[in-house]
Amino acid sequence: MEGTAAICRAKKSKKMTQAIKPIHILIVEDNEGDVLLISEALEEKKIVSKISVVKNGEQAIDFIEKQGVYQQVLLPDLILLDINLPRKNGHEVLQYIKETEHLKQIPVIMLTTSSSESDILKSYKNHANCYITKPVDVDNFLKAVTSIEEFWISLVQLPPNE
Repeated sequence: MEGTAAICRAKKSKKMTQAIKPIHILIVEDNEGDVLLISEALEEKKIVSKISVVKNGEQAIDFIEKQGVYQQVLLPDLILLDINLPRKNGHEVLQYIKETEHLKQIPVIMLTTSSSESDILKSYKNHANCYITKPVDVDNFLKAVTSIEEFWISLVQLPPNE
C-alpha cells in the first residue's frame, strides 16, 4: 500500500511541475485602456505566449478567418470578447464563431461592461463559455483578468488548434 501511495505522490508531483503550455489569446476590445490593463495582467504571469488585439467585430471575424491583413496569423486558443464594439457587436461575433464548424471549439469569454440580463442571456444562448462583467475599479479589473488566466490557462484543458 505504501508503494502505491508513493507512486501516486510522484505522479501528482510530476503533473504539478509540468510547464503550462503557452497560449495565444485574442482580445476583441475597442477601449485602449481596457486593452492595456488586460495585456499587462496577462503578461505579468508569463504564461501567455501571444496576445493579439483587434478593435471591432469585423476585424475579429477577419482575424479568425485569416482574411486580408490577417492571412498569416495563428488561430487563438482563447478569445476575450467585448459586446459593445463598432461595425459588428460582440453578440454577432460570438454567434459567427459558434456557428462556424472550424471555429466553434475556441472558448469565448464575454468580458464587457454590460451587466444587462438580456446581454447575459443572449451570450449564453449563443454558446459563450463564460460571461464576466468588467469591474469599474482598476484593482478589481486586474483581479478579474488574473482569475480568467488562473482558470482558463492554468486549470482548464483548452482544445488543440486545428
